[in-house]
Amino acid sequence: MNEQIDIQNTKIGVVGAGSWGTALAKLLADKGFKLDLWAYEQEVKEQIDQTRINQVFLPNAVLPDNLTASNDIQTVVSDKDMILVVVPSHCMRDVSLQMQPFVSDSSIVVSASKGIENKTHLTMTGILSETLPRVSQDQFCVLSGPSFAKEVAEQVPTVVAVASTSAKNATWVQHIFACPTFRVYVNDDPVGTQVGGAVKNVIAVAAGICDGMDMGLNPRAALITRGLTEMNRLGIRMGADPLTFQGLAGVGDLFLTCTGALSRNYTLGIQIGQGKKLEEIISEMRMVAEGVKTTRSVYNLSRKLGVDLPICHEVYHVLFDGLPVQETIERLMNRSLKHELDGITC
Repeated sequence: MNEQIDIQNTKIGVVGAGSWGTALAKLLADKGFKLDLWAYEQEVKEQIDQTRINQVFLPNAVLPDNLTASNDIQTVVSDKDMILVVVPSHCMRDVSLQMQPFVSDSSIVVSASKGIENKTHLTMTGILSETLPRVSQDQFCVLSGPSFAKEVAEQVPTVVAVASTSAKNATWVQHIFACPTFRVYVNDDPVGTQVGGAVKNVIAVAAGICDGMDMGLNPRAALITRGLTEMNRLGIRMGADPLTFQGLAGVGDLFLTCTGALSRNYTLGIQIGQGKKLEEIISEMRMVAEGVKTTRSVYNLSRKLGVDLPICHEVYHVLFDGLPVQETIERLMNRSLKHELDGITC
């Protein structure tokens, strides 16, 4: 299917001017789309207006003139063909409720946020389905995969996936984003795509802890591999296709986030492994490490669903119960012996 995109007349709004939202907005603007970018912070809007750079969240990336920053959410989302939502997961409900009165029932709504809501345990499109009731289910899409904002802004070759229950809408979004440095695949599993994007951040915290303690490469390899197993278990229980986790939104994003120095979750884990307290680390961060809040969501959701996620549970105990890391490692290593594929249905 060769989707024809009218770049001059396609109207796009990007909600969220953090590093990832700004990088994706820049990518679209570089393609020639004229778009509006909603920033929560007044200083971010003013910086973009005056210098064409988001100094707070994406310094050194010059933004094209066809990208307009705004603090007015109505202006950004009204009468748009596509609305790209890129806000921290814990802000998704509040921000999308602000969007609600102005979103057209014909808009394609794409979530590029990664996480699971603490109280409801909903995915990001689950929240959007509740807060944007005029938008039909097949108009929601998910953009995910191994991608650091800084590298996308620098036009480093990157490959991601777009998921939707509508093949037509997924393909349209695929062509909106695709360019020589940003390759996009499609799949029909938004649930699995979002579970992968959420759980990988929890495992990245664990991988960072191992590296912060200088434990060696063996433990990190084991964590990534068994973390993929936990991603599968939770995803399958939530109705995902297990094959999704063998792709970009699963093992691809997991590998990048557990090994890349640009990963905020991996970096936070390193600091935990070096003995710093969670509260101290968070107080020094301007950007959000999604793995912290997602750890709480995954822990509580897995208990509710009866899914065995030992690594995610131990990360929870370290972050929120203050248990010594060495104690959690010993507990993981001394669990009852079992078959490698226990709890995975393929």
